Amino acid sequence: MIILDYKDTRPIYEQICEKFKTLILKGVLVPDEQMPSVRNLAVELSINPNTIQRAYAELERENFIYTVKGRGNFVSDTQKLLEEKKKICMQNLLAQVEEAMEYGITREEILSVLNHEFEIERKDI
Repeated sequence: MIILDYKDTRPIYEQICEKFKTLILKGVLVPDEQMPSVRNLAVELSINPNTIQRAYAELERENFIYTVKGRGNFVSDTQKLLEEKKKICMQNLLAQVEEAMEYGITREEILSVLNHEFEIERKDI
């Protein structure tokens, strides 16, 4: 589920956070699903349990997971987080389109690239 990149300059706990955020936002991990235990995930990844605990604390701080005392960590309902992420993504996309148009890229060229990307995505499904 989680694969660490030891060549990545980011701390391991940040990599773990990013992987879980992606899994949660893509719906692979669903709301109220139990997260792997700190101990089991630490053994699976061959890292210190404190690193997992730090990642889980960060995920909880950002409302991706919640803790039930004595039972473990569970995935939060992230619909609001997903909507916010989509909003930011659309703002970034619009900024990129505006920049492209400033450099003389036409509407047709932009649409052609987008259509091509969506065709590739459909083939991958």
